[in-house]
Amino acid sequence: MKTYGQYCPIARGSEVLAERWTPIILRNLLLGCRTFNEIAAGAPGLSRALLTKRLHELERAGVIAIHPKPDGHGSVYEPTTAGRDLQAVLSALGGWAEKWTDLTQEHSEPDYVLWAWCRAYLRRDLLPEARVLVRFDLPRGGRRVNHWLLIERGDGEVCRTDPGFGDDAVVTVHDPLVFARWHLGLIPWATALRLKGVEIRGPRDLCRAVPTWNGGPDHARKRRAAAASKEGTGTAAL
Repeated sequence: MKTYGQYCPIARGSEVLAERWTPIILRNLLLGCRTFNEIAAGAPGLSRALLTKRLHELERAGVIAIHPKPDGHGSVYEPTTAGRDLQAVLSALGGWAEKWTDLTQEHSEPDYVLWAWCRAYLRRDLLPEARVLVRFDLPRGGRRVNHWLLIERGDGEVCRTDPGFGDDAVVTVHDPLVFARWHLGLIPWATALRLKGVEIRGPRDLCRAVPTWNGGPDHARKRRAAAASKEGTGTAAL
């Protein structure tokens, strides 16, 4: 880890936090990711070699602790007290970015929207009792890829290979920016459909239920309203 050679706390903190991908890795850890594959799943585009390097840098900085799994295969990664203290820093950074930067197509990776939906905002209280498999047809680099949201036993997971149960519904994302704006609570699901940014096919009741499983839009709207009331600016950190 490079040093700026300055005593300034901002410089010292930047040595830990300002490396490329490090805030994303920390965000994933603070969202509850504990294995290498879980952390990597929330960071599309991050190579396994660089992720390994960053995790060891964070361990040396005292931000995370790395322990072997009980079965001896792989490791468990956990934030230390110092790492958990960075939650406020990341929240402040997110709040600044929402207020002062624009959301564009470049920021609208649909794989990440689906991952964040399942990892942080899945409304488990609204999930059906029966197993449900929803296929997501997503654009990526001029081609299409499929991911699956598997709902089972009151929980959900994103699968990158077909679980083989048969699709109960299919969500096609035509415009990733519309999909991201919906997830951020900036537009309702009905508007996303009307704009033809997303399309959903399947039984009517299931098509109506699927978007309600995402608590992200409601969470974002409530945070934005709370900050607007507090600051009088009309914006808020997510």
